[in-house]
Amino acid sequence: MQDIRNIVVLTGAGISAESGIATFRGPGGLWEGHRVEDVCTPEALAADPELVHRFYDLRRAALAGVEPNAAHRALARLDAGWDGELLIVTQNVDDLHERAGAPIGGGRMLHMHGELLSALCAVCGAREATTGALPEGSVCGACGAAALRPDIVFFGEMPYQMERIEAALAKADLFVSVGTSGAVYPAAGFVQTAAYHGARTLELNLEPSMGSVFFGETRIGAAGVLVPDWVEEVLS
Repeated sequence: MQDIRNIVVLTGAGISAESGIATFRGPGGLWEGHRVEDVCTPEALAADPELVHRFYDLRRAALAGVEPNAAHRALARLDAGWDGELLIVTQNVDDLHERAGAPIGGGRMLHMHGELLSALCAVCGAREATTGALPEGSVCGACGAAALRPDIVFFGEMPYQMERIEAALAKADLFVSVGTSGAVYPAAGFVQTAAYHGARTLELNLEPSMGSVFFGETRIGAAGVLVPDWVEEVLS
């Protein structure tokens, strides 16, 4: 690690699955019984806002019953102990990174797909914290419009802070992907971007992903084991 100064870490649904949060795909996943088009697109929100709001209300309520796991805590330890540059990019909309100790409100961690505990005004773009139900017609505290929606990046919308992510990938010495399927773009292309700019690339996953072929190294196993071991290597 002597020549590694800039690290970018991408986390996906697999890291939170070990805490009991269902992944979106596969048997028992959140999409089971729901078409993606019915709950996670702008068109779905316009066609059936009650269904979309209820879907995310249930996801928000489920957060109370889960806790960060060893992988979340290890990445918070990396954030606290790494004196080089670090950006942890999560595709997850839960708050487990924050509860594990990642700085709240920014710092070196960001949610590229939005956050369950945030509401977005469709009129003025303001965001506000929300922990309970968010019924259709909820009023924005900034502009007064009855237009709050889940602060979730729907399919077809641009992920958050892409300029910051792309800048970090361009100067990364090491890119690490944790618990991702390699199926959802643009995140699935981060490994290729980082490698193009000369970064080493490492995948930590329960099984090979759709993008495993692009990584210089893949380690297979549970995130709760692999991530703490890797962080120990980095900080030792």
